[in-house]
Amino acid sequence: MKKFNFRKVLDGLTASSPGGSAGGGGAGGGSAHPGGTAGAAGTPREEIQETLTSDYFQICKTVRHGFPYLPTALAFDPVQKILAIGTRTGAIRILGRPGVDCYCQHESGAAVLQLQFLINEGALVSACADDTLHLWNLRQKRPAILHSLKFNRERITYCHLPFQSKWLYVGTERGNTHIVNIESFILSGYVIMWNKAIELSTKTHPGPVVHLSDSPRDEGKLLIGYENGTVVFWDLRSKRADLRAYYDEAIHSVAWHHEGKQFMCSHSDGSLTLWNLKSPNRPFQTTIPHGKIQRDGKKPESCKPILKVEYKTCKNSEPFVIFSGGLSYDKACRRPSLTIMHGKAITVLEMDHPIVDFLTLCETPYPNEFQEPYAVVVLLEKDLIVVDLTQSNFPIFENPYPIDIHESPVTCTEYFADCPPDLIPVLYSVGAKHKKQGYSNKEWPISGGAWNLGAQTYPEIIITGHADGSVKFWDASAITLQMLYKLKTSKVFEKQKPGEGKATAEIVEEDPFAVQMMYWCPESRIFCVAGVSAYVVVYRFSKHEVNTEIASLEVRLQYEVEDIITPEPEIIPQFPDASSQLPSLKSLSGSTNTVACEGMMKDSIPCLSVKTRPVRMPPGYQADLVIQLVWVDGEPPQQITSLAVNSAYGLVAFGNCNGLAVVDFMQKTVLLSMGTLELYGSSDPYQRQPRSPRKSKQFAAVKGSRKLSLPTDLKTDLDHVNGHCTSPTSQSCSSGKRLSSADVSKANRRGPGRPPFRKAQSAACMEISLPVTTEGSTRRSVTKSVNYIRKEPVSGIRDRDSSLNAKLSSNELGYISRRAMLQQLHGISSFSHDERHYTAHTWMNKENRENSFSRSRSSSVSSIDRDSKEAITALYFMESFARKNDSAVSPCLWVGTGLGMVLILSLNLPASDDLRQSEPVMVSPSGTVLTLKGAVLTFACLDCTGTLIHPPYEVWRDPHSADDGEKTRKRKLVMHSPSSSQDMGDHQFAVICSEKQAKVFSLPSQTCLYVHNITETSFLLQADVVTLCNSVCLACFCANGHIMTLSLPSLRPLLDINYLPVTDMRIARTFCFSNEGQALYLSSPTEIQRLTYSQEMCDNLQDMLGDLFTPVETPEAQNRGFLKGLFGGSGQAFDREELFGEATAGKASRSLAQHIPGSGGIEGVRGAAGGVIGDLTRARIALDERGQKLGELDERTASMMASAEAFSKHAHEVMLKYKDKKWYQF
Repeated sequence: MKKFNFRKVLDGLTASSPGGSAGGGGAGGGSAHPGGTAGAAGTPREEIQETLTSDYFQICKTVRHGFPYLPTALAFDPVQKILAIGTRTGAIRILGRPGVDCYCQHESGAAVLQLQFLINEGALVSACADDTLHLWNLRQKRPAILHSLKFNRERITYCHLPFQSKWLYVGTERGNTHIVNIESFILSGYVIMWNKAIELSTKTHPGPVVHLSDSPRDEGKLLIGYENGTVVFWDLRSKRADLRAYYDEAIHSVAWHHEGKQFMCSHSDGSLTLWNLKSPNRPFQTTIPHGKIQRDGKKPESCKPILKVEYKTCKNSEPFVIFSGGLSYDKACRRPSLTIMHGKAITVLEMDHPIVDFLTLCETPYPNEFQEPYAVVVLLEKDLIVVDLTQSNFPIFENPYPIDIHESPVTCTEYFADCPPDLIPVLYSVGAKHKKQGYSNKEWPISGGAWNLGAQTYPEIIITGHADGSVKFWDASAITLQMLYKLKTSKVFEKQKPGEGKATAEIVEEDPFAVQMMYWCPESRIFCVAGVSAYVVVYRFSKHEVNTEIASLEVRLQYEVEDIITPEPEIIPQFPDASSQLPSLKSLSGSTNTVACEGMMKDSIPCLSVKTRPVRMPPGYQADLVIQLVWVDGEPPQQITSLAVNSAYGLVAFGNCNGLAVVDFMQKTVLLSMGTLELYGSSDPYQRQPRSPRKSKQFAAVKGSRKLSLPTDLKTDLDHVNGHCTSPTSQSCSSGKRLSSADVSKANRRGPGRPPFRKAQSAACMEISLPVTTEGSTRRSVTKSVNYIRKEPVSGIRDRDSSLNAKLSSNELGYISRRAMLQQLHGISSFSHDERHYTAHTWMNKENRENSFSRSRSSSVSSIDRDSKEAITALYFMESFARKNDSAVSPCLWVGTGLGMVLILSLNLPASDDLRQSEPVMVSPSGTVLTLKGAVLTFACLDCTGTLIHPPYEVWRDPHSADDGEKTRKRKLVMHSPSSSQDMGDHQFAVICSEKQAKVFSLPSQTCLYVHNITETSFLLQADVVTLCNSVCLACFCANGHIMTLSLPSLRPLLDINYLPVTDMRIARTFCFSNEGQALYLSSPTEIQRLTYSQEMCDNLQDMLGDLFTPVETPEAQNRGFLKGLFGGSGQAFDREELFGEATAGKASRSLAQHIPGSGGIEGVRGAAGGVIGDLTRARIALDERGQKLGELDERTASMMASAEAFSKHAHEVMLKYKDKKWYQF
């Protein structure tokens, strides 16, 4: 049965019962019905013609961008001009001209030891750490393995393939040299055994083979270098050693002079030795380039090993000797270097990272001609550099590849497909002004392959946020990647002085400016960044440079009813009136009130200091407003977990585990700053009440800051203990004071996210007025590790509901262990970059993301729910119906929480644009509360036809343009409200997706029309409503690796493929969907993997990929002349086929190596499997194979006929010879 037919069967089944996909998980808010069944008779299910079916979807990786992670090997084809890089993870990246970038992966995942191009043949040989050789076919857009050869008894150490040869020399760890036929990938019977190569009198093993190369002068001579310092010049014809050279130091590499009379070796003592074939007894010349010359004339002191040397000659100048390493030991702090010796000049090029390998690019591929080097490709651990050798100062080429993604570790990503076409040129124009100078003026030398735009023409932009606070905008159109613009968000803050506050402060973040969230409105060009230090920066785009002060606000967003020192009466707060909460813009003068003194409890202090002086802002994104959360009662601000901006409303909203803040960035005022519990008012479905203040002062002593050094996993688990203990309460919104530099230096630079250790109790203990015990905690082992938590017995806990204990032991703990790496995705950023590990934790309760409906409603479980901090996990501005049975849409803010609650806040904006700058914006609760399972991830709104309604936005205008008149300064708003058209109908569909399920509500009735339980055993990491083929769908990425799409509004499953198991927090943090069926994630610390879930793009992908191989004629060898041919080299022809072939050398032992046929021949069939193209391709291959067999049969028949004819002729001749003779004449 074909795959697409099975999909259509599924479509038919799900279409017939759209509610049947739902589980038994409860209804939504209001009049929702379990199981997704229709509502009451007055609210029938709307019939919308959905155009998307499962035929529109297919998962396929498209391209990988960035620097190859953990590189190990390098190779270059001097004719095709393409570069190959192998990695420790078994990957190969092949690079050509910009746009030609191919990623291949060995199935075994073994590290790549060495790469060898078959020059101008469209093939590549890779040697891996599992002692396997692979032959890759590069004559197709997606390379595939043609042959593999697995060595069973020996380990591969070095390979060499002579130019225009089909015999590959393979050196092994035992010191033997084997020869492999490249065409058949079969081992020859010709073997150079180590004991035959060295002298019989030598008693020690020479070590592994570290070098193999044929003589430029005579292809029948092979130079073999052994690790212990022995070099053997082997005559392949006579099967004996012509000469042997010995040196005291180990050999790392060998390089020939092009005439074949001399060769150079690099050694472990930092020396270079030059050998002449005529006098091999000792080196012709010995130098230690970086060794200090001794005064008494002794040998210069030893240096670090020279790992590789290349000896390249020039026709009109001195030869180049290029090597890596060899520095003096007394310069331990010096960075890795590449040394270029040209004549008497020695140039040392220092690198930022260790050198993995380097190659010298030469004008000719023939080793017996003047090499004429023109560039050096240097592969570093985290960079790729090409040095121009044609200029005396050796400048580097400007790298056109996007290999600097990891310049600072990537912390978050955003992907925008089909964005406005004018954005890319504008961003490039402002980014080009910051280009570095001093690059070589030559063209990039790696220029092979061919690439065209293909059929995809819409613009795409990728945005990456980084640990150092930088944000990069990339042009990602047509599956390429090119940097457009870089924004440094840290420039709005004062630089921290070295060691500032370290004596008393608790430094949590080593990267205080790390970007945690980003929000971009392409139409209005408003850009917003949330940082790990609990701040939000709003940027506006301008083409003009300005010099201005940065406006800033401070927000208190931490609410606690309990006070361990001075208890106060309970206060049930009322929702604040926005008109009374318009704090004035902070003074920019720098004179401040000190709110924290030395030794006192910190309060109203931000984590960072905004610059108070005027700041020069170049064209591009310029900071318009900085919003910072401040310390409250000695507690640091919690990290931001959700962010939304609307340019038409002029509002930015953000939330964390304490509550929600709404800021008017046009008037620079705080409109709302409330705890999550207060947002419910009387609509709280759990009927939670603020608790009485705790009388105990047992933890007062530990209230101040302290220095703790806890492992990351322990810190996270401590949060689980502490997270239940905080209950929000009311605090008035404050615009805080700016601290002077003196005050800031005294303030603890403790970043956000430290758990409130003074409230280190479990949730189960909070219902009773007894001292804390660790026995009631779900994190016993962790709690015991903290020495300042007092252990006192609590007898009252033991008679709790037994169902809770069973639930916690079987479900809760299993749930946490399952999510050990992915805990608190919304609140924890964790990224590592090799040895450097960065972790930013928001101390939210793990249970916030658990299914709030999966627990029993016993009082004990209710107490856990009541005491959990309810984080704000999703925010969305849109024109919608705020209340039941509203007659018209109005501006709203949809708020989703970690407990699956959805609140709608109504926004009352001034009636006209003229009043917008003076009249306040009113924010009020609508009373609407909807519920889902799990933390809310995303919102969307559809009109009555099922079309996505985009939030309104302001058309971009340059805020600093001098040409703007009074008319052009007026804001131009674009509204997508359905109320503008009578035909659009009077209702909407609200799409809400949580980490467990998706629901579609009809507005304004708030009836739950459809519900689909997406996963029961896992949880969603990312969900988004995207457009595809002029329709919309819900795309989801699950923690178990599944990628799913659901139709809208019926929530029919359209795609469910197990794509990628989430084994790394990096994937979970950076995975994001985009329109037109595209997505991306960070596959390694240095690489971005893009994929598509669109069948159309999968079909067109071959046309979009670049060609690695292009037909190029091999340059002709230079005419050596009569005298050179007579005296300069061996005139004897060397036939490797005759020497290494089976007829002469015999067959190698079958146990030595195993031949494994590859899949390269049927790669095209696999790409088209399941369709007509695949059938035709298979039929064509079958016909080809049949034709080949028929051809072979025809050849055998012709051979037999010829043989029979010859036999007949010979028999006839014998008959004629003897027919007249008598019998006695024989």
